[in-house]
Amino acid sequence: MPGNSQRRGAIRKSSKGATVGSGGQRRRGLEGKGPTPKAADREYHPAHKRAKAAAKRSGVGSSAGGRGPARPKGRGSKASSEMVYGRNSVVEALRAEVPVATMYIATRIDTDDRVREALKLATERGLAILETPRGELDRLTDGGVHQGLALQVPPYDYAHPSDLLDPEMPGVPLVVALDGITDPRNLGAIVRSVAAFGGHGVVVPERRSVGMTASAWKTSAGAAARIPVARASNLTRALEEFKKAGFFILGLDMDGDVELPDLSLASEPLVIVTGSEGKGLSRLVRETCDQIVSIPMSSAVESLNAGLATGVTLYEIARQRRR
Repeated sequence: MPGNSQRRGAIRKSSKGATVGSGGQRRRGLEGKGPTPKAADREYHPAHKRAKAAAKRSGVGSSAGGRGPARPKGRGSKASSEMVYGRNSVVEALRAEVPVATMYIATRIDTDDRVREALKLATERGLAILETPRGELDRLTDGGVHQGLALQVPPYDYAHPSDLLDPEMPGVPLVVALDGITDPRNLGAIVRSVAAFGGHGVVVPERRSVGMTASAWKTSAGAAARIPVARASNLTRALEEFKKAGFFILGLDMDGDVELPDLSLASEPLVIVTGSEGKGLSRLVRETCDQIVSIPMSSAVESLNAGLATGVTLYEIARQRRR
């Protein structure tokens, strides 16, 4: 009968639900899993994230993350490599002798005077030249308009600020520090002025500041090959170290304590600090300065850009030192 078959099916179905010895399984499920891990050991706990960040700051490598040990003290940090692309940009970089690791040239490129000059300059310098499919060039330049030519510029090898405290440097020490300068052309112009007026180096902060890019190198007109650029993790702390070494710190600002021709410290070891055009010197850097120096100008002109202001100041210091 249909009713009996349904009952037999129901009985068979219910018999599957019971498992011999299931009481032991339930008891095991109720057992504890050991002591609760410490907060710092729990991956998603804020304490774990804080501990991981602290380890990263101190340079301790993580076996899970695959990070290596921190760089040794006294060495400058390196930036990432840079791609310069486009026929005009490539030729200009090669003319300026910007350091180059590799030149990439597209397969079956339509040659013109710029391509021929780029190949000639790269060959004369003994650079590695790789013929590359256009799709690979698109990837290397992140979709930029490369016109079949690109250069890979190696990371700049920054000095450490302490390297500029060398007592055996010729002449009276003269260093320029940049506070918030973000235009690479200003950095290149300042490096060029430091070389022209007997300076010994430039210091830039790691954060919120321009680095030694290909554009900065080109603007320096080759001076970047002779003048070391140091990178400081904390600019204020680096300036304090210069003060301990006997340097005077002079900040450039429109509202200065001293006007440039009346500068009385030109013959002393100096660090000239140039701030950004928009914000000027930051508060902590300004408080670290021994003097704030301004450049007298016509009221019709509000201010000079950072590169020009630094160049004028370096010229005046060099002029006074020659007297």
